[in-house]
Amino acid sequence: MNLKIAIFYGSYRRDRKGMAYAQYLANAFREGGDIVDFVDAQAVNLPMLDRMYKEHDQGTAPDALQKVADIISGADGFVFVAGEYNWGVQPGLKNLTDHFLEEWFWRPAAIASYSAGPFAGVRAMMHWRAILGEMGMVVTSMPLALGAVHKAFDETGAPVGESGERLIRNFPNFADDLRWWAEAGKAQRAKQDPPY
Repeated sequence: MNLKIAIFYGSYRRDRKGMAYAQYLANAFREGGDIVDFVDAQAVNLPMLDRMYKEHDQGTAPDALQKVADIISGADGFVFVAGEYNWGVQPGLKNLTDHFLEEWFWRPAAIASYSAGPFAGVRAMMHWRAILGEMGMVVTSMPLALGAVHKAFDETGAPVGESGERLIRNFPNFADDLRWWAEAGKAQRAKQDPPY
């Protein structure tokens, strides 16, 4: 089954060490047969939240907002590539997600956290579990955490070193968990409308 996976990346920092991680994930899902949309919060460049997508009259939302809404609405599942800032979430990614609500409903989300340190972004991942659940998504139980992100990829984006080896080893279970829930949700939505 070809699944549509939307991957969201939220760093606005100049060096963007997590970009190689996000691109690796996008490529790995594509190699597994999935259709991938990659959403870079910095490139989308939404303003600080003033009006959610649903608060615009139909057909009047700014183009960038509409494009992301279409990606979200068309996805079978989501991956949030979540860096950790001071034990918390990246503001750029949080701002992007907050522009939407019902568009997220009834699909699974997987969290791929990262940091430069040894804790691999798991403190931010724990925040994201609560946030995404509140926004109507089922959060998979298999996170993917990458420490020492700045050492995990070579100049071509290939995983290297201990962190890279751990990523290669753990990605299949992470992807299979998301795919299982995405397929289950897709089948259920085809059979029965969500309850609200």
